[in-house]
This record gives sequence, C-alpha cells and structure tokens, in this order.
Amino acid sequence: MSTKTARIGAAELLDTVLDQGSFESWDTTPQQPPLSESYATDLEAARMKSGADESVLTGKGLIQGRPVAIIVSEFSFLAGSIGQAAVKRIVAAITKATAQGLPLLAGPASGGTRMQEGTLAFLGMIAITDAVRRHKEAGLPYLVYLRHPTTGGVMASWGSLGHITVAEPGALLGFLGPRVYEALYGQKFPDGVQVSENLFRKGLIDAVVTPQELADLVVRALGILQPTEQSSSFPAPTGLPAVHPDTDVWESVEISRHPRRPDTRMILASADDVLPLNGTGQGENDPGLILALARFGDQSAVVLGQQRPRHPDTVSMGPASLREARRGMQLAEELGLPLVTIIDTTGAELSVEAEEGGLAGEIARSLSDLIGLRSPSVSVLLGQGTGGAALALLPADRTIAAQHSWLSPLPPEGASAIMHRSVEFAPQMARSQRIGVDSLCQFGLIDHVVQEFEEAAAHPRAFGQRLSAAIAAEISLARVITESDRLDRRRRKFQNLGNVDA
Repeated sequence: MSTKTARIGAAELLDTVLDQGSFESWDTTPQQPPLSESYATDLEAARMKSGADESVLTGKGLIQGRPVAIIVSEFSFLAGSIGQAAVKRIVAAITKATAQGLPLLAGPASGGTRMQEGTLAFLGMIAITDAVRRHKEAGLPYLVYLRHPTTGGVMASWGSLGHITVAEPGALLGFLGPRVYEALYGQKFPDGVQVSENLFRKGLIDAVVTPQELADLVVRALGILQPTEQSSSFPAPTGLPAVHPDTDVWESVEISRHPRRPDTRMILASADDVLPLNGTGQGENDPGLILALARFGDQSAVVLGQQRPRHPDTVSMGPASLREARRGMQLAEELGLPLVTIIDTTGAELSVEAEEGGLAGEIARSLSDLIGLRSPSVSVLLGQGTGGAALALLPADRTIAAQHSWLSPLPPEGASAIMHRSVEFAPQMARSQRIGVDSLCQFGLIDHVVQEFEEAAAHPRAFGQRLSAAIAAEISLARVITESDRLDRRRRKFQNLGNVDA
C-alpha cells in the first residue's frame, strides 16, 4: 500500500493548480439552517481552525491560461462535511459554470454529509447530482480530483460522476468510512481496498496524480475536449485508394497476424496527443480494450481500440471490455465529441466467465449504442476482425480499412472446421466468404483504404502516420453530416450493404 501524501488544504490546492493571482471567488456568506447551541459552537470552531467560512470554496481561475470553474473541499472544516449551506454553494457554483460555458474541476475531500444536520444535508446530494447532470448535458467537461479522504455521500454523488476522474496518491476513497465499518461490525475494514492505487487497478478511476501534476493533466484533457487551435500536422489524404486486386485474401490474413504488425497503442502513438482513460468506472478493467481521449491533427475524439493479446494464452476481449467501450460511447455523447473505434481482434473470449458475465448481451448493447450514437463516428479495421468482438465496434458514419485487414464471422480456420471438419481449407474459406478489403469495399462498407505498400510491420511509423491522417480526414467528413440526418444515413448504409443498386 502506498504511503499517503500529506493532506493539503483547499487554498493550497488552488495555489498549486491555478495560475498565480487568477482565482476569483464566487462565494457569498453561507446561509446556515437554524442552529443548536452546540452546532453553532462547532461551526465557529471550524471557522477558526480552517480559516474558511464553509467546507467548500468555489470560483473560477486560469490553469495555464485556460478558464476553469472550480469547487474544492476544505477538510479541516468539520472533516469537509457537506451541510445545507455547502449544498447551496456547490449547486450555485455548478449552475454558474454551466451558464458561463466553463469546464468544471471538483476536488472533494470529505467524510460525507454533515451529521449535525441529518437527513436534510443527506438529501442535498440529490440537488448537487442534478446540477452536475445539467452541466454534463450542456456538453461541458466535468473533471474530478479525489483527495484524501473522500467517503460517504460525497463519494456516492458528485465525487463519482466525472468524465475523467483522477485521485491523489494514497488517498482513502470509498463509500463506507473505515471507522463506521469498525463500529458497526466490530472489526477493521481490510487494508489496501479503499486506496486510490487499488481503485485504479480495479478500473474505478483513470489515474493517480499528485497535486503538482494536476494542472498539466487538466490542460491536456481540455486541449482534447475543448481544443482552441485548429492546426493539423497531417497532410490531407486523397480519396479512396484502390486495393491491389492481385492480393490474395489469405495473404492478407497471414500479414494481419504478423506479431510485429502495428497495434492500437502504436496507432495512438502517431496521434498529436493522447490521454489514456482507465476501466469501466464500475470496478472492471479489461486489458483487451484501450479507452483514450486523442487528437489527430485538429480533430479530437474519444477512442476505443481493441488491443491484440501479446501472447497466445492471454484472455481475449471479454464482456468487461464492452462495458468499458460503452463508457467511451457515453463520454462521446455527453461531451459532443466524435468517436473512433479501432478493430483488431482474434475474437471474443470463450469461457464460462464470459458467458456468465453476459458477453452476448454486451455485444448486442454495444451494437445498439453505436448504431444510435448521436456523435459523429469513425470505425477502423486495423487487422484481424473476427466475430462478434469485431462487429460490436463496427457501426459508424465512416469506416477506414488498412489494406490487409479483414472481417469474418469466424476465423477462416473455424469456418473450415464447420464446413469441412478440418482447418486445412481455411484459405479457400477466406476467399469464398469474401472477408477481404476489396470485397468489403464492393459491399459498400469501407469509405477509405489505407495502403500498406510494404508490410505495415516493416514500417510501423509511416503506416501509423498514414492511418492517423486518414482518421483525421474521416472525422472531419463525419462531422459535416447534419445531426438530423446522421442516424438515418447509418440506417440506410447498413440496410443496403451489398445492394449495388442502393
């Protein structure tokens, strides 16, 4: 278990993250509910101890020149607990940020709702959650920096709703406070569970960063979510390149399986900027899928990329990958960003765990979400495209294919085993099933082919740059489709595949 960083107060965090002298407070005198004598004494002691008038500070400032609204807990004020006055302050700040079109950074550090105010303070989490929801519905970024400690109703409301959620190293984070657990059950809560590094391993948060690293992370995120410059480093690709008709599809299958063929990570390395995200946010983290924010030239996007197993015995993409993918789809819609999916898979996981985890249902829900996605979308056939795992990320406004990629309901060997009770007919099955890029172009699925010239494995950097340029170009084409026509165009595309008269 990591050593906890020293707890820093709200004012120190603001000084660390915001540009010097840029903070403008939005706070007014808190309007407290009727107070008992003992509670009034507690509040006065908290003010004297913390130097703050409530458990949260709100306002706006600049982070490396970017305007940002900010809400920060002051833990030394009654353990950062949230009472009715704090609820009103938080809701007012979120509402103001939404009205001004500002991204919002929240830095909670709280034991939860204020016990002295009971149920009314507890119910205030609903009002805060509604304000966050409205902010996100306006297409504005909501970033969360979880600090030590964040528990109870705060963790279960505005602490867990970020588009991007990161945490302080060694921070205690969880729903149930350890002291409450020990008092209720007479034993200690296990060590190492409610700690930021474990939450990262479990796919509940996106990163663990120090306060000193937070400003850079926020600026990188906003540079992708809300780009201010329109400058592309990629030359514009020209049209739809012709596929070499003399390339045998089985040769493409073998090329796509080269162990050194560029994978999703290498393609993302060719982007202008990438900010990896982590897991489903619901306690799952499957290495079979990469979720990231990325910028290709002047085009920002949420990226979902299948990551080929590096070793044959590595588990293939399972239901958790698709739940993570659906998190990415939701991010794209909430932030108004294009979605890019990268397909390169030997197939979905075949196991008892995958079946009991609802694999088939997750494929169906992924298909449904993609075909109904309100955001512009681009799918990329990078290499192998086997079965439902490939299909689950395929529907899009525009589709790119690497020259030696392919798409099939089963690997050719599997199709051969079904039809001939032997895998030796795999090359013939690949040809007869028309799984190659030339056939996919004829079907009307592919909009843009990225030529490989020589094997991509031999020149991965040049191939990555060509593919990244194609992604940038196709995002720009997907974005010009009007919102009112987008879903109908997708419907017509997939209903008319293979219909040469459509």
